[in-house]
Amino acid sequence: MGSFKIFVVEDDKILARRMSYELELNPDFEVSTFYDGDSFLKHFREECPDAVTLDYLLPDSTGSDILKKILDFKPKLPVLIVSGQKDVLTAINLLKEGAYDYLVKTDDMIKKLRNIMANIREKVLLERKVDVLEKEVGRKYRFDNLIKGKSKPILDVFELMEKAVRSNITISISGETGTGKELVAKSIHYNSTRRKQAFVAINVSAIPKDLIESELFGYEKGAFTGANQNKSGKFEEAHKGTLFLDEIGDMTLNMQTKLLRVLQDGEFSRLGSNKTQKVDCRIIIATHKNLAQEVKKGNFREDLYYRLLGLPIFLPPLRDRGNDITILAQHFIQNFAEENDMPVKELSLAAIQRLNEYHFPGNIRELQAIIELAMVLSNNDIIQPTDINFNSVDGMHDLFLKELTLKEYDLQIVKIFLEKYHNDIPTVAERLDIGKSTIYRILAEEKKSPKAKSLKTT
Repeated sequence: MGSFKIFVVEDDKILARRMSYELELNPDFEVSTFYDGDSFLKHFREECPDAVTLDYLLPDSTGSDILKKILDFKPKLPVLIVSGQKDVLTAINLLKEGAYDYLVKTDDMIKKLRNIMANIREKVLLERKVDVLEKEVGRKYRFDNLIKGKSKPILDVFELMEKAVRSNITISISGETGTGKELVAKSIHYNSTRRKQAFVAINVSAIPKDLIESELFGYEKGAFTGANQNKSGKFEEAHKGTLFLDEIGDMTLNMQTKLLRVLQDGEFSRLGSNKTQKVDCRIIIATHKNLAQEVKKGNFREDLYYRLLGLPIFLPPLRDRGNDITILAQHFIQNFAEENDMPVKELSLAAIQRLNEYHFPGNIRELQAIIELAMVLSNNDIIQPTDINFNSVDGMHDLFLKELTLKEYDLQIVKIFLEKYHNDIPTVAERLDIGKSTIYRILAEEKKSPKAKSLKTT
């Protein structure tokens, strides 16, 4: 920031000049002096300072009156009251009214004034940095900045997210792995009234079953072997903020019972403690499982299911988002180029077509990996189809996620087996229990069909 502007309001002109002189010894301070309330208020509204020193007794008004007018115009402005009165009650009342501090006119007042103003400046600087960071976080987690896409399914998600931030209703996010469930949870939190508090995430499936309780609720020293000190849990960390429970469908029934009790009572106890603690946190859950089906199977408590259902948000798989694939691909190209100090590359039309024909079983996470590899493999400023590599884990499973004709499925199955057995047609014919001539016929038909040529093995 530039100079720190201070308005000194003091009717004793000698003292006012002393105060201004001493403050301006600090090169960061720019001081203006006023000898009455009216002249101060006129300039104050035209050029608001960063801090004010205010004499409690002015010829045309009292410090209380001026303080109220200052804080009505700018509520958070630091105002230091300077007075010859040593009345403690007066000081207390002014502090209650919003004064930053109260300084009595004594021999060492000037030294104290410099120190107090230096502290005020540091506080203001810190608050401004926090404001900047909060704005940056707000921009980062804006729905359309965090989640790229313009397709109807993703616009429907944005609409539900807008509804989610207006209240503290529990949010249940579902969708396949890699669709961005945690990003949606973070975006809801950082656009809600709880954004200044903590966002705490825990992946239930990644925590061993015998440790999940201590992770959620914390423990006291000596609660179990290895508990050498007190440890807070995720609920404590998320107090007044948001607790994101990812893959909650993997939580054991015993732990589900304990979680339900906390959600019902709004309180919990650390392991090894009889003391209950109140907790106020928003709950957002996510799962790739169908919790309703898990309830029917007996794997998930029905009462907990309804407790957590809240506002359901389904994240569509990438294959159902149309042109969002291209939008996301270009976004990942831009990010990778910036992070690696590389030139931004373009996708050729053929590369875009290749991406759009793929079904992305790994969704957005897989697309990002594919694009980053393509950026490395590409030899020029244009990413070609040959730079696009699909390395799906389960080719047959992924194949049936596509919607093809029976002939197209036949072709894909044959090509998968030919790749698996290194083009050994007799072995493939034996494995598929078909004649070698059938394989030759299917491959010959591919050459005649433009549509079949576009189909790629995965």
